[in-house]
Amino acid sequence: MTKVACIQMASGPNLAANLYEAEKLIYQAANQGAKLVVLPENFAIMGLKETDKVAVREADGKGPMQEFLAQQALRHKVWLVAGTIPLVADDPGKVRAACLVFDDQGQRVARYDKIHLFDVQVVGSDERYTESETIEPGNELVVIDTPFGRLGLAICYDLRFPELFRAMLDQGMEMVAVPSAFTAITGRAHWEALVRTRAIENLCYVFAAAQGGYHINGRETHGDAMIIDPWGTVLDRLPRGSGVVCAEVDVARVRSTRRNFPAVDHRRLQCGTGRVRDKH
Repeated sequence: MTKVACIQMASGPNLAANLYEAEKLIYQAANQGAKLVVLPENFAIMGLKETDKVAVREADGKGPMQEFLAQQALRHKVWLVAGTIPLVADDPGKVRAACLVFDDQGQRVARYDKIHLFDVQVVGSDERYTESETIEPGNELVVIDTPFGRLGLAICYDLRFPELFRAMLDQGMEMVAVPSAFTAITGRAHWEALVRTRAIENLCYVFAAAQGGYHINGRETHGDAMIIDPWGTVLDRLPRGSGVVCAEVDVARVRSTRRNFPAVDHRRLQCGTGRVRDKH
C-alpha cells in the first residue's frame, strides 16, 4: 500500500506566492505520509491575462519553477507530479503546458505536454477559452514505471478524450494523474462523471488534482480534487478551497480487479481503427 495525495489550490498571477502555497501543501501531504503527490494544472501561475504565462516560461531543464519542484521532491522524499508549468515552445509567442514528474531523489523522470487544448464556448454562459492562442499542443503519450505502478499522465481537457486513456492502457497504465483546472460551470456538470468514468472503464486509479476557487483574474474553478479507485469509488475529495486529499492505493488492487472483472481483456475494437480485435 502507498499513500497518494492530490493538492487543490486557487492560484493567481504572483509566481512566488503560488510556489509558497504549493510548498506548504506539499509539506502537508508529506506529513500525512504521501509518497506520491500531484499538483494541479497551472499551479505556478494563473495570470491576469493568458499571455502572462508566456512571460515567465522556462527553457526545458532549467529555471526557478523546475528548480523548486526538484528541491521539493528531494526535501520531502516524494514522487512529485508537477501539475503544469509553462515551458518554451517552438512558437516564440506560445508555451508548452508541461507536466513534469520528479522522483524522490529530485531527478526529473518524465515530461508530458498537454495534447488537447481547451478552445470552447462554454454552453449556457459568455465564457470563452482559446488555449491554442498561447499554448502549443504536445503529441506524445507518457506512461512511466514508478515504485507504485505504471503511471499515465493527462491534463484537464484530456479527460474528455477516452481514446487517450485507452492508448495509455495499451502501454500498461495502472494509475493516471490528471492535474486540472476545470471551470465552475463545466466542473459542476461533468467533472466527477468524467473522472470516475475514466477510472471505471480502464479499471485504474485516477489522481485528480484541481484548481478550486475564485481567482484574481475573475475566473472561478470548480475544485473537487479527488482520488478514485479502480471500481470508481471516491476515496477522498475536497469540494472547495486549498488543501490536500489523501488515500491509500495498491497496484495489486488494479491487477486483481482486472483479473476478476476482465472488461479490459474483453475489448473488441482497436483504439482509433474501428477494427475488431483479433483474439487469435
